[in-house]
Amino acid sequence: MEELLRMEHITKRFGDVYANRDISFDVRTGEVHTLLGENGAGKSTLMNVLFGLYQPTAGSIYFRGQKVRIDSPAQAVKLGIGMVHQHFMLVEAMTVFENIILGDRNAKGIFINRDARRREILALSERYGLDVELDKPITEIAVGAQQRVEILKALYRGAELLVLDEPSAALTDQEVEGLFDIIRKLTGEGKSVIFISHKMREVLRISDRITILRAGETVCTLDRGATTGEELANLMIGRELAPSHYEKVEQPGEPVVSLTDVDYHKESKHAGLNGVTLTVGRGEIVGIAGVDGNGQSQLAQLVTGVLSPDAGQVDLKGSQVAQFTPNGFILESVSHIPEDRNKMGLVGDMSVKDNLVLKSTDDPRFSSAHGLHLKKRAIRNYARELQGKYDIRCASVEQEARNLSGGNQQKVILARELEGHPDLLVAVHPTRGLDIGATRFIHDTMIDARDKGCGVLLISADFDEILEVSDRIAVMFEGQIMGVYPGKNPPISEISLAMAGK
Repeated sequence: MEELLRMEHITKRFGDVYANRDISFDVRTGEVHTLLGENGAGKSTLMNVLFGLYQPTAGSIYFRGQKVRIDSPAQAVKLGIGMVHQHFMLVEAMTVFENIILGDRNAKGIFINRDARRREILALSERYGLDVELDKPITEIAVGAQQRVEILKALYRGAELLVLDEPSAALTDQEVEGLFDIIRKLTGEGKSVIFISHKMREVLRISDRITILRAGETVCTLDRGATTGEELANLMIGRELAPSHYEKVEQPGEPVVSLTDVDYHKESKHAGLNGVTLTVGRGEIVGIAGVDGNGQSQLAQLVTGVLSPDAGQVDLKGSQVAQFTPNGFILESVSHIPEDRNKMGLVGDMSVKDNLVLKSTDDPRFSSAHGLHLKKRAIRNYARELQGKYDIRCASVEQEARNLSGGNQQKVILARELEGHPDLLVAVHPTRGLDIGATRFIHDTMIDARDKGCGVLLISADFDEILEVSDRIAVMFEGQIMGVYPGKNPPISEISLAMAGK
């Protein structure tokens, strides 16, 4: 097969952080070349460099044998590179037809021969099985149809190389089959596809070659026929097992939360829960391992009262939960380090001290008359005490929370959530984006809470973090618990197989 694209020694740095480091990658004519890796591995950044959304810090790109500088998406399109982003780039106020001809290369001045364009689009649609209704507004068509519009738009603009970024994330099984049919037709006509995914089953079905990225670097490139799901899972997460810094609990106390056969939108494999049974005991950390987007967010929202299950039973400290509300779970002594610290964990415009007492404003220590009159001096003194205890580095407790570093914002949330001495702490990606020092502090603090009898449910896409602090490890895949494993001497190959859905 002839080479269509070659990216050599691509490095992309944001400040001191390397999103891509010295990556080399090539695509041949008529092949599906998959980029496989966990969230944060650098897949989308590399493709954004190819599509001209980012400029590489170092490295070169060759297309059809010529060295090219792609300084904008328009330049990428001109070369014959199309990209379908994970979050579609469609104008919702327009029809399907209007979206496809937006920025039409055939337009002369302000006039577009709409009938000719329409015939051209319908011919493309028929040729590749891209069934769309041209006169429908984008808001009235399903997600799978929106994706077909994006592919059609790229082909209409002359794409010879199509980048599909997590194309099946929001599709049903039937829509995924339709997508695969389209991909086979494209490659059958000599077009090339870069398929970005972290779903092993799909990768093994559709790829010709697979390149694995981990932590912004290339691990290796393999032919589909020469590998297995187990090998890919091991390469994705890395098999080097460093000894944990922490003693592992093998005999936890009584359950603080128990889920029995819990369903939530179970038909959705990546945003639902299907028959989940799980227990977290007092004085243990249960880590949820798995590639991001397999129901972990929904699990966290369910055990913090944000979502209600469609079926099954949730018990908190031995009593069945009847009403699911965040406040009800707070009153049951459930604390939460949310997935997005800025949107859900902090009020950025408020001071550090006010964020620290957000959940305790009617505590008699901080207010009189049920929260109507705040005791400002008491709040300030309390905040200064927590500033020292949790090593919150800020100019003053009067400083706005938005102006703190990520690590210090996380410490503010941790301080607020743990000072209530919860029975259950639900920690979702608690160290995402933090440096080594802040990460170690968060881990130490979680272990300390565990040792004082708190049950901890840890959800993290960082497999090393799960291994480091978990007393038990549950693996989630497509909304199901695939297995539960000991945190002491964990069976890595079994866990990586479970993460691949095996």
